[in-house]
Amino acid sequence: MKENFGLYMVMTDPVVGYEACARAAVNCGLRYVQLRMKNAPRAAILSEAKKVRAVTAGTGTLFIMNDDVELAWASGADGVHLGQGDMPLDEARKLWNVPGKIFGLSTHSEAQAEAAVVLKPDYIGVGPVFPTPTKTIADPALGIERAGTIIKNSPLTCVALGGLDETNLAAVLKAGAVNFCAVRAIMQNPEPEKVIRALQQIGRTAV
Repeated sequence: MKENFGLYMVMTDPVVGYEACARAAVNCGLRYVQLRMKNAPRAAILSEAKKVRAVTAGTGTLFIMNDDVELAWASGADGVHLGQGDMPLDEARKLWNVPGKIFGLSTHSEAQAEAAVVLKPDYIGVGPVFPTPTKTIADPALGIERAGTIIKNSPLTCVALGGLDETNLAAVLKAGAVNFCAVRAIMQNPEPEKVIRALQQIGRTAV
C-alpha cells in the first residue's frame, strides 16, 4: 500500500546547520529526514549523522542516510537511500540485514521506476521534476506531467523531487504526486521551520 507522508526532507548544506535543520523537521512532525553530504569526509558525515540521530531519536521522524549503508549502520540511522549508481538494493539489504530498516531508491525514468517494483524498496524518489543544481551531474528533468504519470502508475510509495518549491509544488501535486521533497527552498532559508510549514500547508490544500 502506498504511504502518504507529504514532505520528505533532504538536508544538503543547510544555512542553519544540520542539527538545527533536523530539529525543525521534528518540530513539524515530518516522517523522514535524510542526510546528504556529498564529497564530505566520512568522519565529518558520521559526526553530523550522530547529531541528527540524537535529534530524531524517540520522535516520529525517521533518519535516513544518503548513499552509504555502512555510515547508516554506524550512525544508528533508520534507513538508507540509494541512487542508481550506488550499491545495489538487494546487496545493501544483505549487508544491513536488520528487521525494520528502510531502503529508498532513486529513479529517473519510467524504466527505472518499473525495475524498482521487483526490488521492493520502501519508497522510490521520482525526478528530477524540474532542473536542479543540487547535484553535480544532474539527470534530465522529467517535467510535471511525466513525473505525475510515473507516480500514478507505480504501485510503490513515491516521492517527487527536483526543483520543487512553494511556487510549483501545487501543480506537481495536482499532476499525481502525494509525497514530495524540496531541498533548496528549505536549506537556503534561515527559517527552515517556516518554509516546512508553508510547504505542508500546500500539501494539505493543493489536491
